[in-house]
Amino acid sequence: MELDDQVYKQILQLCKEGDALTEKGQIIKAIESYTAALELVPLPKNNWETSTWIYTALGDAYFHNNSYEMAKSNFYNALNCPDGISNPFILLRLGESLFECGELAKAKDYLLRAYMLEGYKIYFSEDDKYFELIKDMI
Repeated sequence: MELDDQVYKQILQLCKEGDALTEKGQIIKAIESYTAALELVPLPKNNWETSTWIYTALGDAYFHNNSYEMAKSNFYNALNCPDGISNPFILLRLGESLFECGELAKAKDYLLRAYMLEGYKIYFSEDDKYFELIKDMI
């Protein structure tokens, strides 16, 4: 299935706005743009590839805003969208969000999955505490 071209263009524009706002550190406004983009995606949202990257962008914005429960929720949604389960970034950020929520057993699982797909390089720009959680399992 493909989205209507006009709707797809609107989604892309809102996501570009969200990305630009994120780069400027205006996370709350970025979340608003990503949420508006997600609202344009038809139901059920988890059937659309577009939702995978919108939920990921939302999760990442919430993560950087230290809203870890909201980040976790959006990354779980992204995981259930097309190709979400095989996306190392989604797995990494979900694991980090779970870590920050104190759900260490679940965090280990997702952090290890991210490592298995990408290797150590996915941890290069991340806080060492996340890799420390799984290093003994490797």
